Amino acid sequence: MDKKSSGLAPINGQELYYDVRGTGRPLIVLHGGLGAHDMFGPILDQLAATRQVIGVDLQGHGRTANTDRPMSYEAMADDIAKLAAYLKLDKPDLFGYSMGGGVALRAAIDHGEAFGRIVLVSTPYGQSGWTEANRQGMGQLGAAAAEAMKNTPMYQLYAAIAPRVEDWPVLLTKMGQFMGSDYDWSEEVKTITNPVMLVVGDADSVRLAHTAHFFELLGGGIADGGWDGSGMTRHRLAVLPGVTHYQIFMLPEMVELSLPFLDAKQA
Repeated sequence: MDKKSSGLAPINGQELYYDVRGTGRPLIVLHGGLGAHDMFGPILDQLAATRQVIGVDLQGHGRTANTDRPMSYEAMADDIAKLAAYLKLDKPDLFGYSMGGGVALRAAIDHGEAFGRIVLVSTPYGQSGWTEANRQGMGQLGAAAAEAMKNTPMYQLYAAIAPRVEDWPVLLTKMGQFMGSDYDWSEEVKTITNPVMLVVGDADSVRLAHTAHFFELLGGGIADGGWDGSGMTRHRLAVLPGVTHYQIFMLPEMVELSLPFLDAKQA
């Protein structure tokens, strides 16, 4: 694959947009809700300094046109597994933020053998992981909010790159139905075999107590790691001080934290 290329992959009845930059071990990057891979800004090129970075615009987002398919983590995780096969990627690592983190987490649960290491940024394992205000806000998304949200950065990005800008109310309706739905993957998290790194801000929309329990479900934070570190698990947890949900995905610290974990020897 070229050092810098992009395209539309025929995946599950849609044309899934992807952007490839850099060379090295492949890393698929998954954006948050109402965003696109562009939202990661400069950290895409920072990651691509040592990695082949594949940025994806998820279902109905960015340059990937809307389809009639309802939105679900399971369906989008299957999209990513099929995209990895389409691009002939050898066990790519995953880096997902917020909704994209949920897609990456579901991919680890359903298609773990197809992927390597996984970084989950501001990602809960269940709906209860969000703050109460965030849960309420997600459920209120819908077409009625379309006009009011045209002043937001999310709409400005969508309007600049979406194939059909008139689908904005449709996307909001689907997102409200999808993000407002309850789920709990706590038992399935225990079955994950991929090494996972959890990253959260101390002022995030995802509750710290939930993230700490997520780490324990993976097997981390339960036993003393020992003087020589031999008691540590393969999983990692990082809490960034003074950081919100709306800052964390563009911080240079994300690259500094993630690359040593991602570049460790494959388990």
